Amino acid sequence: MSDKELLYNLIKETFLLLDDGDRRFFNHFDLTVSRYYALYHIGEEPGISFSQLSDCMVCDKSNVTRIIKGLESVGYVVRQPHETDGRTLRLYLTDEGTAVLNQIAIAHKSYIEARLNFIDEIEQDNLIEGLSRLNEHMKHDLYGLVEEIPL
Repeated sequence: MSDKELLYNLIKETFLLLDDGDRRFFNHFDLTVSRYYALYHIGEEPGISFSQLSDCMVCDKSNVTRIIKGLESVGYVVRQPHETDGRTLRLYLTDEGTAVLNQIAIAHKSYIEARLNFIDEIEQDNLIEGLSRLNEHMKHDLYGLVEEIPL
C-alpha cells in the first residue's frame, strides 16, 4: 500500500469514526446527522434556498427536500416563498428550531472538545493546516478528477 493510499484510508476511517460518533450523539436528541447540519446551515444563513443548502451539505436537492420535510414535521423549519422570485423557497428556523439548535450546538461543542482533547496544540495546528489544504483542493476538484481518470 502506498503512502497516499494509507493516508486516504486513515482519513476515510477517521471520517467514519467521527460520523458514527455524531450519529450516536444526535440520536440522543432524536435527530440524524443530516438533520442537525441542515438546522445548523439554516441557522447560520436564514433564508437559505434549497439549492444553497444542497451545496452546503454536498447532497442532491431531493435529499435536502426529504430532510426539510422531516424538520418541518417536528416544527423546526418553515419554508417561505422568495420575496421576488416565486419559484424559489427560502428556509427559516422556527423559534422551536432555534432553541433546539442552540441547545444541541452547546452540547455538541462539549462533545467535540471531549473527543479531541488528547490532541496537543502543535498537532492540532498541523492537522488544521493540512486538512484545510486538503479540503480546499477537494472542493476545487469535486467532480473533475473522477471524470479524468480512466476507469
